[in-house]
Amino acid sequence: MIPQETFLSHSSRDREFANQLAETLRRHGVPVWYSQTDIVGAQNWHDEIGAALKRADWFLIVFSADSVKSMWVKREVQFALQQNHLEHRIIPLVLASCEHEKLSWTLSLFQMVDFTKSFEAGCRDLLRIWGIGFKG
Repeated sequence: MIPQETFLSHSSRDREFANQLAETLRRHGVPVWYSQTDIVGAQNWHDEIGAALKRADWFLIVFSADSVKSMWVKREVQFALQQNHLEHRIIPLVLASCEHEKLSWTLSLFQMVDFTKSFEAGCRDLLRIWGIGFKG
C-alpha cells in the first residue's frame, strides 16, 4: 500500500532533514510533496499547500522544537486532522524531543516514528508502515 502522495509538514529550520527524508522516500518509490521542492517561482504558495493537503493520502509531520513553534506547521496539522481521508494516515516523525502537544493534544495518540537515534532506523520503521523494505 504505497502512498500515492505523501505530504511532509516541517519547519523551514528542519529543511536539511526534510530534504534527506524526501530523497530517501522517493528513492523507495514513495511520492513526497513538500514546499521546498514542489513550490516553484510565481506560484501562490498558500494555494499550492492547500491543494497538496487535499490531494495527499498520507501526512507526515516532523516533530522538533522549531516545528511546534511554526504557525504554518500548526495550520497544516489542524487541516490534516479534519480530513476523513487522512484518518489513520497521519504519522508524526520525532526528530527531536519537543512539546508536540502545542500543535494538537491529539497527536500523542498517533504511532510515532523515532528519528532521534538514527536516520536509517527511522526510515526503516517508517517504510515498514507501508510494507517497503529499506535499502541503504
